[in-house]
Amino acid sequence: MPTSTTPGSPTGSTPEHRALQRRVVRVLAAGQVLGGLGTGATLSLGALLTTRVSGSPAWSGMAATTATLGAALLAVPLARLAQARGRRTSLSTGALIAVLGGAVVVTAAVLGSLVLLLTGLLLMGSAQALNLQARFAATDLAAADTRGRDLSLVVWATTVGAVTGPNLLEPGEAVGRALGLPPLTGGFVVSACAQALGAVVLLAGLRPDPLLTATALAAAQTHGPAGGATAARPVGGLSVLRSNLAARRAVLTVAGSHATMVALMSMTPVHLTGHGASLSLVGLTISLHVAGMYALSPVFGALSDRVGARAVVLAGQALYLGALLLALLGSEDATLVTISLVLLGLGWSASIVAGSTLVGSAVAPVQRPRLQGVSDSLMGYAGAAGGALAGPVLARVGFDGLAAVLLVLVLAVALAQRDGRAPGREPLERAEA
Repeated sequence: MPTSTTPGSPTGSTPEHRALQRRVVRVLAAGQVLGGLGTGATLSLGALLTTRVSGSPAWSGMAATTATLGAALLAVPLARLAQARGRRTSLSTGALIAVLGGAVVVTAAVLGSLVLLLTGLLLMGSAQALNLQARFAATDLAAADTRGRDLSLVVWATTVGAVTGPNLLEPGEAVGRALGLPPLTGGFVVSACAQALGAVVLLAGLRPDPLLTATALAAAQTHGPAGGATAARPVGGLSVLRSNLAARRAVLTVAGSHATMVALMSMTPVHLTGHGASLSLVGLTISLHVAGMYALSPVFGALSDRVGARAVVLAGQALYLGALLLALLGSEDATLVTISLVLLGLGWSASIVAGSTLVGSAVAPVQRPRLQGVSDSLMGYAGAAGGALAGPVLARVGFDGLAAVLLVLVLAVALAQRDGRAPGREPLERAEA
């Protein structure tokens, strides 16, 4: 049985609404493919271009850090925009901010300005923010028994672009040379074009807007034929977290699971190369890890609908446990480390798909966007903190010690699933965050 029924959820909707939901999922999936093309290419080029502009490899890690920070900073504003104007406006705005970021990055490369480059990468973090928000948009009109599946299909679509994007580096360089741009900037042109096309797809395809439609349906259900009831009003995401235990547990699940994955994954290349592994083996290990993150997400989404999201989160934490034990006991064996990273990716997929389903189930449709924005923001900050702290931990206690430390996070997320009360049943404060 599913874990819960969302308050105000448009369950039992008409065939017209079910058809609209199917179209929404297709449009979001297409947008994710295009967004993945852009982010897949730029993540591969960001560190290289930062090194070239700064003149030092010491700055190379700032590319991913700045983009991640940008995603965290933009998550809440984009969620507020969704609350006010709907998903169509919010998601397309996020894509256009990423287009602007790409233009700033290219300009920075021409001018040789590191500050301007990092600013552009910060803006390009909007692509990550809208990709995260898109998975929640897939649940706005979803029935309770298909919410996890619909969310996971949009997550899975990211795989297509993320895998294809890095393979567009050479064509991108050809485009850059044709335009007379500096080396390593052509991929950002490809990214900007993909994001612009994605904005067009979202603007044209998300009509009527899924969030606004879901909010109207929930209001109609709340009023009922007799009227007199008051529909839930928008509540700030932080206010929801203060007053709603289910929301706090769901957000902790997403943030904690993401921090665990980022911490171990980000240190794996350092650990492997430090023990003599070739770059090809490192690349294979990370590729298999990414495949684990996305390839089976529809399976975990379907399981969330069938057996409940909390059960799938616990399965994800069990996969994390296996990954960390392999890293702890087999840190000197490259094969075991690779298997550990595959399990880590699968654990992330199960935990994030099911955890995101719990976030969407915690409150009524009118209150979801801001809670989801806070969740995405905290997820980004947790990932950034996990990656930043993993380095000093690795230096002090080694890869196996890092794995042992991360077991604490796994335990915390697992314990957060023990409350059996249905999400969203607690009183919400009527205050803005």
